[in-house]
Amino acid sequence: MTTKERHQCFPSQGAQMLMMNRLTGAQKGHRLLKKKADALQMRFRLILSKIVETKLLMGETMKEAAFSFAEAKFHTGGFNHVVLQNVSKAQIKIRTKKDNVAGVTLPVFESFIDGTDSYELAGLSRGGQQLSKLKKNYQAAVEVLVELASLQTAFITLDDVIKVTNRRVNAIEHVVIPRIERTLVYIISELDELEREEFYRLKKIQDKKKIARKKAEAKKAALLAAGVDVRNQQNILDDDDDDLLF
Repeated sequence: MTTKERHQCFPSQGAQMLMMNRLTGAQKGHRLLKKKADALQMRFRLILSKIVETKLLMGETMKEAAFSFAEAKFHTGGFNHVVLQNVSKAQIKIRTKKDNVAGVTLPVFESFIDGTDSYELAGLSRGGQQLSKLKKNYQAAVEVLVELASLQTAFITLDDVIKVTNRRVNAIEHVVIPRIERTLVYIISELDELEREEFYRLKKIQDKKKIARKKAEAKKAALLAAGVDVRNQQNILDDDDDDLLF
């Protein structure tokens, strides 16, 4: 295992606890990002279906508006001068709202009627019914266009956010979490190796003390056999200070 495949750290109990906490946080973040991506995908598919429906509706609405325009022009003979005189007095206006989806702010456009009808006197002489139908059809067309613009803006915004979220989910799943797990494996293996070395060291010390104690007992026995009084002689190896093996 190379150092590029794991975090560089000194193997210790503190480092192990730190990596375990980081692994828990990464797993929790992965779950939350996955839920966010799923929620965005659901809204994305819903908006996509609405866009398809709105585009079909827009084709029908624009066709009716174009037919009503030709019909009104045929009956009135022309009303371009009336439109040019009132071109600065917009009746249909747009306002912007915000929608929140899993922490993502989506702009929402809405059309509304502001003020009075600037063309209420048009068609008094002839073609009044056709002009009323024309205004109604084009008002519906504008509402559909505004709705389509709102849906497409939300579609593009969600598409960018979903790509970023999926990249983060994949990075955590395939890079961050495996790297932390490999680091934990390295720390645990190093700690186990240190524990085995410590056990071996204590075992060797205990064996050396046993050998030294046997030599001291043999020497003592030899002195007793020679008639030397060793009762008042203190031996430091007589203390029961055996090392504990964990």
